[in-house]
Parts: sequence; C-alpha cells; structure tokens
Amino acid sequence: MRVMALTTLASLARLPQDVPLELPEGMTTPLGCDAVGMPEEYGRQVRARLPRIGCVYADGARWWWIVPSGSSVSLDWPAPLRYATGARVPAGPKAPRLVHRPEGTAPYTPPIPLYLAMCRVTGTVPLWMRTGRTAPTSPTARR
Repeated sequence: MRVMALTTLASLARLPQDVPLELPEGMTTPLGCDAVGMPEEYGRQVRARLPRIGCVYADGARWWWIVPSGSSVSLDWPAPLRYATGARVPAGPKAPRLVHRPEGTAPYTPPIPLYLAMCRVTGTVPLWMRTGRTAPTSPTARR
C-alpha cells in the first residue's frame, strides 16, 4: 500500500504545471483575467463571428481567449472548452504564443458574445434557454 501511495505521489509531482498567459506590454487588467480554451478549429470559427476580440493565444492544438475574471459565473461553458482561472493554462509541448492583440489597452474578449458563439459552434443550447431554466437576472430586477 505504501509503495502504491509513493508511486502515486511521485507521478503527481511530474504532472505539468499550469503556466500564466503573459499579456502584451501596456495591457491593463482592472477586471482581472481568466481564459477560455478551445480547439483551434473552433477558435477560427468563433473569431469570424465576434465583433470584438481581445488577446488570443495558441499553444498548438488549443486557442486561449482572455476574458474578465469571473466569466464562468452563471455560464455553463460547453464541451470541449476549458476554463482557466487566473489565465493559468496547462503547460504543453509548445508555449502559448499571442496570435491576436486588440487595439487599445484592454485584453478582454466580451464573455457573453464568446459564450453565445461557442454555443453556436458546438450546437449547445445556452444555459438560460434550456427547459426549466430562466434567464439570469440582475439584483435590481428582483425588487
């Protein structure tokens, strides 16, 4: 039993660490940063559907889009997307490289249009349109 536990601990120690996506010089992040990763083929389709795109990184098979922190709240990002808190992404064979830099100093892709575009590409019904669900409401709407 101890040998198996030590083997498991040793294999965990060898797992690749998450790496931060380094933002270009001059970018400001007043809303913090998270990232949404998707297969490159989806990234290309989504890019054509969005009116505004923030920083986008590629690490080979996956594209990572910078979104404001907390963009996972009330959103059920469809598979095969991966949400990376703090814009720390899994280390891979290739280091993430910047493939799109927006004009200005904000690195963000607006999360709702990104979510809706990904739902469209993956054939997923947005969370608030599913049977038995209601649209997210603002705190002031409950008064």
